[in-house]
Amino acid sequence: MRRLLVAVLGLPLLAAGGTDAHGVLTIDVGNVRIAKGNVHVDVCPEAQFLKDNCPWAGNARARLGDTRVTVGNLPAGRYAVQAFLDENGNGEVDRALFGIPKEGVGFSNDAKIRLGPPKFAEAVFAFDGNARTIRLNLRYFMGAQGPSAR
Repeated sequence: MRRLLVAVLGLPLLAAGGTDAHGVLTIDVGNVRIAKGNVHVDVCPEAQFLKDNCPWAGNARARLGDTRVTVGNLPAGRYAVQAFLDENGNGEVDRALFGIPKEGVGFSNDAKIRLGPPKFAEAVFAFDGNARTIRLNLRYFMGAQGPSAR
């Protein structure tokens, strides 16, 4: 009887504590070549990776070298980050002939960009709902390859 009473009284506590963890993901984006425009990041589950409809995103004013972007209220899960330097502020990656990005692009785990974007498996990381910081570097296919020497 005592175990039953403890179990019944503990149910409201379990229900209140059973909410999914949500936290802040901080993305330190390196190799920002110019302090102009914004650095944009998308945090994507596998189904939205490399698409325009990732459910979590963040922006920060571009800073030469490193720019920190935060994304809040992110539930625990497996994600990949895609990032770009929006130099002209138009909200999209500008492209040249054959779709080659004119602006810097990067992915979590610094996943390699070979003849096309990386696969989700190369960029995926686990987020447990607790505050976390990850780092990635932008890559450029046209123009300056990174910050100029000071």
